[in-house]
Amino acid sequence: MEIFVSLLLIIVGFVLLIKGADYLVNGASSLAKRFNASDIAIGLTVVAMGTSAPELVVNLISGAKGANDVVFGNIIGSNIFNMFLILGLAAVIYPITVQKNALWKEVPYSLAITVVFWVLVNDKLLFGAEANEATAIDGIILLVLFVIFLVYVFLNMSKGGSDSVIDEAEDIELYGSVKTTVLIVVGIAGLAFGGQMIVDNAIKIAESFGVSQRLIGLTILAAGTSLPELATTAVAAFHKKSDLAVGNIIGSNIFNLLLVLGATAVFNSPLSFDTVLNTDLYIVMLGTVLLFLFMFTFNKYKLDRVEGGVFLLGFVAYMVFLFQRL
Repeated sequence: MEIFVSLLLIIVGFVLLIKGADYLVNGASSLAKRFNASDIAIGLTVVAMGTSAPELVVNLISGAKGANDVVFGNIIGSNIFNMFLILGLAAVIYPITVQKNALWKEVPYSLAITVVFWVLVNDKLLFGAEANEATAIDGIILLVLFVIFLVYVFLNMSKGGSDSVIDEAEDIELYGSVKTTVLIVVGIAGLAFGGQMIVDNAIKIAESFGVSQRLIGLTILAAGTSLPELATTAVAAFHKKSDLAVGNIIGSNIFNLLLVLGATAVFNSPLSFDTVLNTDLYIVMLGTVLLFLFMFTFNKYKLDRVEGGVFLLGFVAYMVFLFQRL
């Protein structure tokens, strides 16, 4: 009964978390629009970061509680969900055309920062340190790389490139002062309470079943915090507007690694890293390489249904592997 209540509270927590992020984005976007911020500025900050808010809140709370396996498991698991499940599902629904910018710049950058992160947290293996940790310095390095990515995106948009975050920013509704304030306050409250409920009850479930917090982070939390990306990408695919799906998913993975883990490491350092998660990091790298290679098979610059099916099969195989590794 206690486990059932914990599961129910996790579901309620995810609803609060996702709706909280939605309200916060709407309220903050309206506020920014009221102060005449440009669509590009709003898109790059409020709207784009809104989808990473669930991961960020869950990680900051987990880090503060010392649940380091949840911190790393959530982000690595989210990136695997994004790459294998969400992109695979979108491609099966409707083949995805990949923009050349995403293929030649964002996909390699995503792979490069995953390698950088692997180097930063494998101190014992690479540098002979006593422990594997993500320190505040590591967090700052990740945040600097995040700023570099934001500058790249800003410059790319300034040259006339299109992006879904700008499309969303152009559709922002301007609310009155009271409604804007209420949306922001309710959004922040939803994120705070929802994140707290999720982390507390996820840890309870892990302890009840005797499974690792790492597994909970890689599965339940990763799936839950990836729901916004899943919903957005699936709807776009059904409407045959999936040409930006790869850029959005890769962008989300970059935000997760650089912004979310960077901020968590800065505020809660040091975070101890379990080298068991190296295997999961290699799977993220493998998915990124596969995505790049698939652009030169069958139809060039397209993720076809067959290739989407390969990603989905890879996701199923990964889930089986996870539960065998218990």
